[in-house]
Amino acid sequence: MDVIGLTGGIAAGKSTVARRLAQHGAVVIDADELARTAVAPGSPGLAAVRARFGEAVIAPDGSLDRAALGHIVFADGTARCDLNAIVHPEVARLYRERLAEIESAQPDAVVVYDVPLLVEARSADEFALVVVVHAPADVRVERLVALRGVDRASAQRRIDAQATDDERLAVADVVIDTSGTIESTEQQTDALWQQLVARRSGHTAVSDPSS
Repeated sequence: MDVIGLTGGIAAGKSTVARRLAQHGAVVIDADELARTAVAPGSPGLAAVRARFGEAVIAPDGSLDRAALGHIVFADGTARCDLNAIVHPEVARLYRERLAEIESAQPDAVVVYDVPLLVEARSADEFALVVVVHAPADVRVERLVALRGVDRASAQRRIDAQATDDERLAVADVVIDTSGTIESTEQQTDALWQQLVARRSGHTAVSDPSS
């Protein structure tokens, strides 16, 4: 079973690439989904977040108020590290469980781990291949403002809180350039999938579809 690490900065377009790979038959594990499970109501993770950050980050229904928590951690590096120390170990555990389930049910699957914080919280050596979804920081700021309604200063803080473009590109085996159209992104993803299939057949190595 091959496990592909898929990463990229906020608003880079990872979801578009992951969705396209899933359409081709990849099994996608979404780290953001695991992170939500890690702090679901009633979980030890949410209890730890409440203990560290207080009732201000808990919604009236008892769930995590992500917007309130985001305002804190994107403005405070220490708070962000504290949150990561709570969430990352639980996400890693859930990831291992999900991977074991897939391996048991589909031992020949191509697994894509969609993990925004691969550089910050994982090791590139864990994966058969690391795919970096890349758009320049200024493009991603504009997307956050236009598509998600984030004010420009907050958008910049969120980008600055993550690894730099250079740090992500340094671990990339493949780069998908998402600064153009969605069609271009999908074409690059299609080319990557074709090469993954060929690679599994022993016919070729994977090259960079953005080049």
